Amino acid sequence: MDASHIRNFSIIAHIDHGKTTLSDRLLHRTGTVATRDMEDQLLDAMDLERERGITIKAHPVTMYYTAKNGEQYELNLIDTPGHVDFAYEVSRSLSACEGALLIIDAAQGVEAQTVANVHLAMKQNLFIIPVINKIDLPHANVAQAKQQLEEILAIPAEEAILASAKEGIGIEDILEAIVQRIPAPKPTGVPSLQGLIFDSYFDTYKGVVILVRVTNGELRAGSMVKLLHSGRTVEVKEVGSFNPKPYTREKLEVGETGYMTANIKTPREVKVGDTITDPRNPAPELPGFQEIHPMVFSGIYPINTADYEGLKVAVAKLQLNDSALTFQTESSAALGFGFRCGFLGLLHMEIVQERLRREFDMDIIATYPSVVYRIRMTDGTEKEVDNPAFMPDVTYIDTIFEPIVKAFVICPGDNIGDIMGLISEKRGAIQNTETLDARRVMMTCRIPMNEILIDFHDRIKSITRGYGSMDYEPAGYEASEMVKLDMLVNGEVMEAFSSLVHRTKAETRGRVLAAKLKEVIPRQQFQVAIQAAIGGKIVARETVSAVRKDVTAKCYGGDISRKRKLLEKQKEGKKRMKSIGSVEIPQEAFVEVLKTN
Repeated sequence: MDASHIRNFSIIAHIDHGKTTLSDRLLHRTGTVATRDMEDQLLDAMDLERERGITIKAHPVTMYYTAKNGEQYELNLIDTPGHVDFAYEVSRSLSACEGALLIIDAAQGVEAQTVANVHLAMKQNLFIIPVINKIDLPHANVAQAKQQLEEILAIPAEEAILASAKEGIGIEDILEAIVQRIPAPKPTGVPSLQGLIFDSYFDTYKGVVILVRVTNGELRAGSMVKLLHSGRTVEVKEVGSFNPKPYTREKLEVGETGYMTANIKTPREVKVGDTITDPRNPAPELPGFQEIHPMVFSGIYPINTADYEGLKVAVAKLQLNDSALTFQTESSAALGFGFRCGFLGLLHMEIVQERLRREFDMDIIATYPSVVYRIRMTDGTEKEVDNPAFMPDVTYIDTIFEPIVKAFVICPGDNIGDIMGLISEKRGAIQNTETLDARRVMMTCRIPMNEILIDFHDRIKSITRGYGSMDYEPAGYEASEMVKLDMLVNGEVMEAFSSLVHRTKAETRGRVLAAKLKEVIPRQQFQVAIQAAIGGKIVARETVSAVRKDVTAKCYGGDISRKRKLLEKQKEGKKRMKSIGSVEIPQEAFVEVLKTN
């Protein structure tokens, strides 16, 4: 189709503001999906997405719409995730578009992630069409949503389209606005083929499927193309688009988005953000995406060590579909061989683990999540540590720096005291508080990344009864009193349970871990001491009592000294056994303790 009749747009919003429902309505209204095939959350293909009601992956789809002026347009939509951990997916999707629909819930108003996504879209110079959704709700406040649109996002309120994706209100206005307001794609003026790879996934029959946006020239089956990053030249086997299922096309032209396959079998050869071009007349590289830096690290191990090779293949395939995931091999004395994986956040980590279990049938165990610390040594050199096992000896450490994030928390005014208490409990410092409207305030604070890893987001939701929201961005490193907490069982350090914690919280964490270990370590013939230690100082202790035999059972009557003699003899034996015996911790014990974390 002629480039002037193509519109590429994305849908951005805070989590649960109705992006996927709106995309369902657009697919139905344009006739892309027949009424009999319609179902809720049509673009959320994963069971996980449907269960949780969130979008995890960006989904491209091509629609054809006949506008009021009688002309037909090709609309390429990319539905994007809304959660903070998937902001990288959003930035990739936006780079393949010229415009974006910004969805705001009429009942909730502008939320933390709405602000972050608008800034992302503005950075990419996209044209933004604001849509105030869910106007049919009894507690919808359209006037307030318009006011927030102007005051917080600096977007004129008269540009907003009022809609209800659930009821189908305003869908026609949205389609007309896309055609009239979003600019058509412009070729870059390079004489040969040029296309941007914005995503990819693995298909058992076709190999690696590359999602591409053509910016120049045309892409058709049978032609040879070069992947600039890997330098490999391949023959295109098939090109096509999605509606939302993949269907083949003769060619993809300037401004169109779709997919291509080229018999690429190894996921490592395709890099998201790469440029495809003509090998005989290569075009310059398109501006790709920044290298993503993981924020959270965790070890993933197969519960059955024989599954290691299967896990390796599964993680590689998953990385193709989720380029923000990084991994490298590591081994642990307790858990065997596994992988050290890097994630963008805690939800991202949870989703990856769940996908490994469901899509690849992997029985896995994950270690306690940690962040990347920078350590300045006494000789002036610096090193990065993401695993407590690689922590250098304390005598060689000058300063430990921990990663800090700048967090934006939006909450009702009634809960401001409780939220401030939570932030100070997590070692955070509030920088400023801003009143958004009569009901809500936005707090900006600096808080250690380590502290928001586990339950910070959940606790904000429970304090505010679901009305609070948060977003965060990296804000550098700060010197901190971090210590390595070791767990000793019978005097031996168990590396699998070591963690880096702040000095003020080390004792509490040590007590919790020692108590849990006491429950799961089986009793021995001798007493077993479980200790939490910082360097040479023991901060917590639990004791697993010995399994005792009643040696005095055969001693009937007589002097008490006879019984004492037998007990002393037993005591000597236990002492000798303890000095030469070692405690075997079963795999189940590791699994149980890691679950509690």
